[in-house]
Amino acid sequence: MLSKESASKKKMDHTAAMDNSKHKDMEMPMDHSNKMGKKMEMDHMAAMDHSNHGTMDHSAHMGNLKVEFLVSLGLSVPILLFSPMMGNKLFFQISFPGSGWIVLILASILFFYGGRPFLRGAKMELEQKSPAMMTLISLGISVAYIYSVYAFVMNNFFMSPTHVMDFFWELATLILIMLLGHWIEMNAISQAGNALQKMAELLPNSAVLIDAAGQTKEVSLKEVQIGEKVLVRAGEKIPTDGQIILGTTSVNEAMVTGESKEVLKVVNDKVIGGSVNGSGTITVKVTGTGESGYLSQVMELVSQAQRDKSRVESLSDKVAKWLFYIALTVGITAFIVWLWLTGDLNVALERMVTVLIIACPHALGLAIPLVTARSTSLGAKNGLLLKSSTALEVAKKVDVVMMDKTGTLTEGNFAVRSYLSFDPDHSKEELLQYMGALEKNSNHPLAAGVLKKIKDLSLEVPQAYDVHNLPGVGIEGTVAGENIQMVSVNFLSKNEITYDEDLFKRLSEEGNSVSFLIIAGKNAGLVAQGDQIKPEAKGMINRLKEKNIRPVMLTGDNQQVASLVAHQLGIEDVHAELLPADKEKLVKEYQTQGQVVMMVGDGVNDAPSLVRADIGMAIGAGTDVAIDSADVILVKSDPSDISHFLTLAKNTSKKMVQNLWWGAGYNIIAIPLAAGILANWGLILSPAIGAILMSLSTVIVAVNAIQLKID
Repeated sequence: MLSKESASKKKMDHTAAMDNSKHKDMEMPMDHSNKMGKKMEMDHMAAMDHSNHGTMDHSAHMGNLKVEFLVSLGLSVPILLFSPMMGNKLFFQISFPGSGWIVLILASILFFYGGRPFLRGAKMELEQKSPAMMTLISLGISVAYIYSVYAFVMNNFFMSPTHVMDFFWELATLILIMLLGHWIEMNAISQAGNALQKMAELLPNSAVLIDAAGQTKEVSLKEVQIGEKVLVRAGEKIPTDGQIILGTTSVNEAMVTGESKEVLKVVNDKVIGGSVNGSGTITVKVTGTGESGYLSQVMELVSQAQRDKSRVESLSDKVAKWLFYIALTVGITAFIVWLWLTGDLNVALERMVTVLIIACPHALGLAIPLVTARSTSLGAKNGLLLKSSTALEVAKKVDVVMMDKTGTLTEGNFAVRSYLSFDPDHSKEELLQYMGALEKNSNHPLAAGVLKKIKDLSLEVPQAYDVHNLPGVGIEGTVAGENIQMVSVNFLSKNEITYDEDLFKRLSEEGNSVSFLIIAGKNAGLVAQGDQIKPEAKGMINRLKEKNIRPVMLTGDNQQVASLVAHQLGIEDVHAELLPADKEKLVKEYQTQGQVVMMVGDGVNDAPSLVRADIGMAIGAGTDVAIDSADVILVKSDPSDISHFLTLAKNTSKKMVQNLWWGAGYNIIAIPLAAGILANWGLILSPAIGAILMSLSTVIVAVNAIQLKID
């Protein structure tokens, strides 16, 4: 996963490249060429970094926890039957000549097999000079095992005058509790990912492959390779990510992106595997399948979010480190004091072992990961893909939410409301055809609006040549031998091209985005298209204000349209006619004032500001830039999910703090009791009771995490 710093550097080094793919609000109908967004490199090694998880490196060290637990359980049963608990024989326990040897052998196997994940984790922590959970657990089971072997030797070979009590029973139960707890943790995190694993079911099981001879053959989806061609008939699911090379259709991407409306797709447009083809038959060149496909990338993002290390999680590591030093200090002190008071080595060792067993912070190790897993699961179920868990912490401090207009607050579903010609040599229908020629290969909503109007009028779309973008202002090309430009009003003003300012003002005040067509340097005509405010936007703005969070609108559209939308939504701070660099600069200005900023946009022209913001939130999950730049992705493109995210973040932070107290707080009482500070009053905490308290704390942490809700 790219850090904000590295992503920011990469994006800002290529600011010009950010001005592409979609013309945002009509003031900046930018690069209309099809996005060739780079595939995000999945850094799997990050998942192997032990420091990314306080409890343990799940993949490298835990192995098959279920098998390890079950095998350890089989080894532990005879130990529990043949070995006394703290020297006290329980009603179900038995002994016979040689039973002690059986216990020693099985306990040795159990220590090195069942304790292996913890010993390996401790080794890694010590190599990093950062003792934490695994070191504490390893210290506890190692002391219990070594002391028990010592007790066995003393009792059987040196005939100690007093029976030296062993801790084989406690060793077995401790390892079982730890393995069971981590198995539960793995299941919890795995189940959190299952919500997104279901996205894989969107893909069909087979695809219709077109060979070099043009023959079709139905094959398993697993057999389809990048670069091959597949045929997708009307009504079928698109099997892979790809680019249309033949045919025109409309695609319903609701199952993938949450957008319910159909999107016009023509040659060179990209399609996403799992979306549903509309009325046309298309031939698609495969660009991504399996792990390289869009759905797999989205699932990997959530997996990374679960493994990502948050600052609160770092705090839990610090708490565990202090517990290690405290336990070691108290344990050694207890050993010295009890040896001095009683002169009995066995009693002193027993107290030290008890302290070290009590200090094993299993619940602390689960405190943050279980909450993160639960939060990730809730987010996924509610259309929130959490790319970075740190965003959950920062969210509670947010002062300002900056939002792009088109696609975030408005539908982005433009329709032509007016089109006019100022050139006596060209009718308004002819000028509309010229515009359609330039927009033919664009999938932007404004382009779709023009093309839909042409279709409704049964007009032909002429061929355009040498089409290229005018970054930040529009698009240019040659149609019918004439050089034409489709641009914003800013282009006219900067180039001193005359236009009817009153007409432009009236159309803009009606909520339209206005584009002008320039032929041979003269204003030949215009097209006005209107957008609609999303029904959920007003309520979301009100909820932000209730949370004392200031809503700010950033848009490339003209000031009149921006002000109209802002007034309808109740947004007082609005910045219009912005280029991508302008938006990024505004985010930085607010941050310089000490404000914590969350930026919400569609992840294309908003990419620099998404990266610059403390939290970047992408509306719609269908763009490579969104995947690369945002911390959170709103799958359903629903503005109300902005407030849902803030609520989820607040509740998650609260649960993290609660679990840290449950996970480590009990040590404040348990460690002194285990050291025997209240021994004069007959209150001494045994290792067995310590293990019970520890497991109880773990259960409380798990139950508390499950109680996390999004509202």
